[in-house]
Amino acid sequence: MHRSLWWIFFCLAAVHICGPSFAVVVVHAWSHPSLTTATTTITTTTFRRHFLSAVTATSMTTTGTSSTSLNQASSSSSSSTTEAAMTTTSTDSSSSSSSLSWRQRLSKVFRRRRATERTREELKLGIAGFYDRSSKLWETVWGEHMHHGYYVPPDRTDHQQAQVDLIDQVLLWGNVTTNSDNEITSIVDVGCGIGGSSRHLARKFADTCHTVHGITLSPYQAQRATELTKQQQLHDICHFQVADALQMPFANNSFDLVWSLESGEHMPDKPQFVSELFRVCRPGGRILLVTWTHRDLLLPSNETSSSSLTASELRLLDRINRAYYLPKWCSGQDYVQWLQKIGGATDVKREDWSYIIAPFWKAVIRSSLNLKSMWGLLRSGPSTIRGAYAMFLMLRGYQQGLIKFDLLTCTKPLEYNDQGINI
Repeated sequence: MHRSLWWIFFCLAAVHICGPSFAVVVVHAWSHPSLTTATTTITTTTFRRHFLSAVTATSMTTTGTSSTSLNQASSSSSSSTTEAAMTTTSTDSSSSSSSLSWRQRLSKVFRRRRATERTREELKLGIAGFYDRSSKLWETVWGEHMHHGYYVPPDRTDHQQAQVDLIDQVLLWGNVTTNSDNEITSIVDVGCGIGGSSRHLARKFADTCHTVHGITLSPYQAQRATELTKQQQLHDICHFQVADALQMPFANNSFDLVWSLESGEHMPDKPQFVSELFRVCRPGGRILLVTWTHRDLLLPSNETSSSSLTASELRLLDRINRAYYLPKWCSGQDYVQWLQKIGGATDVKREDWSYIIAPFWKAVIRSSLNLKSMWGLLRSGPSTIRGAYAMFLMLRGYQQGLIKFDLLTCTKPLEYNDQGINI
């Protein structure tokens, strides 16, 4: 049952990711005679064979001259391979050659979709729309916290509590406690979601904190955060609004704690993002930044390392970007340099917690393996379906060591210049 549901889900997600031409491919594949008989068992191999065949047939009728060019290229290299690619009863050896040709055609379709990076305005609109449509489903399944969980021990299954524990453990790691020397009287939550972290912080520092401001690009999130805050009787302390983290609507030196939990990856101008974090932080205040990054790029002098991401790594990140409306990624080391150069911080602390949050994506995937969740995905629209499909890509990125879960913190220097420090 689960396998059949996931095939349907995969097809729908792929249609939305790859465009209308892919819908024709799926219809061709599923309408193949061998898949429409009552006695046929639909296996991965069966569907893939007819799916690739459908890609070939569809690309010939929908891509015009590009398909002709591919056929000519294939013909010039080997006429026998071309004949094998157009015949479903080919031998094993010719099937292997034709399969390569089909994959090349499919890859070209995908590359056309990923050819151009989104502009800053497109990213803003895309992020707002994505969270407007997906936040309700997430809250239904996972509750008010829209971030990873703290999985120590790694086999824990109380996922919502793991998310709360992540907040507490990050605060402890950053030496931000109720017993710290510097009192926390005001907090800004940059990328607040539906306010889960903001409300938790307000309760945690209730003895000293008189205001918590949360900002998000999503009108739905800001409205829902306000509703939940009123229900929990924290509306006198917590306030939410739609705002851009690259141009925060706050005065200089406004907050003792600047908190950003898994929003930095959405910032198209990350140095400007860091500059804004410092600007709104009070001198001597604490910045706590938790964000997705890619692996560090070591110096070329180290012959055992690479000074850039590989082509396959870039392709994987690009596919994630398309689904989650992310701009170009950076490394944790990049953030360390920006915190030091832009903010003049001398006490930057950084740690990779990828191993601590490792079970999270598998848990999210498992939580979607039911009819209620899948129906919710379909009702949420194409962008949410793309995001669900990208869960597998995120899991792969973590398993490959490409994606990191970086924690960074520092204090704002007392002598900080509000104009910032140019790199």
